[in-house]
Amino acid sequence: MNMKTVLVTGANKGIGFEIARQLGAAGCSVILSARNPERGQAAVAALQAKGYAVTWLEMDLGSPESIAAAAEQLTNKGTALDVLINNAGILLKNDQQILEAPADLIWQVLQANAVGALQVVQSFHPLLKRGSRIIFMSSDGGSMSAPVGGWSPVYCLSKTLMNGITRQVAHAMAADGIVVNAMSPGWVKTDMGGSGAVRSVEKGAETAVWLATDPEATLSGYFWRDKQRIPW
Repeated sequence: MNMKTVLVTGANKGIGFEIARQLGAAGCSVILSARNPERGQAAVAALQAKGYAVTWLEMDLGSPESIAAAAEQLTNKGTALDVLINNAGILLKNDQQILEAPADLIWQVLQANAVGALQVVQSFHPLLKRGSRIIFMSSDGGSMSAPVGGWSPVYCLSKTLMNGITRQVAHAMAADGIVVNAMSPGWVKTDMGGSGAVRSVEKGAETAVWLATDPEATLSGYFWRDKQRIPW
């Protein structure tokens, strides 16, 4: 595999950190992004200690200004991207009932999990090379064909919106030869997923790494889990 430059958002812990670790181990140059500078820089240092080519970029998907500033920083450096992985997201403890969800909670989650991801694409797409790849970290909870589980409904709604964004971005990027997909990692043992989750973080990151690096992963505009297409 030729050395790829990959931007991973929300990568200071959990699935995002594991994606960065696996890509670093595979020889990619990884730009690790997160909203918390202290935690993000600690994550970068941990991966650099393993000999991986990892650098830090502060970016908060809840803030359009932060997204624009981060894109400007890479633009000024002349950075070109092969892969953009929109992994960052939030799940709030008070996201319990869709009929009782306050407007401020709804907008906070939609911005961080879906609108912010679209704004990242809007800001960073001039840095993407022809043939690049964009990956959106979605969820089974965002599916329109699977049963509604009743858990964290606003989070699930944000992932449904993310899936719609994926399809629209895939269509818009087709002329530039850029492959765009969404994926579900399954229920993973992370701070977000909790200790009762059934999947390891390594398994949760696997499909994102495959979509980012495998020469055969060239289908665009689809939803994936375990390297297999799944219904929207």
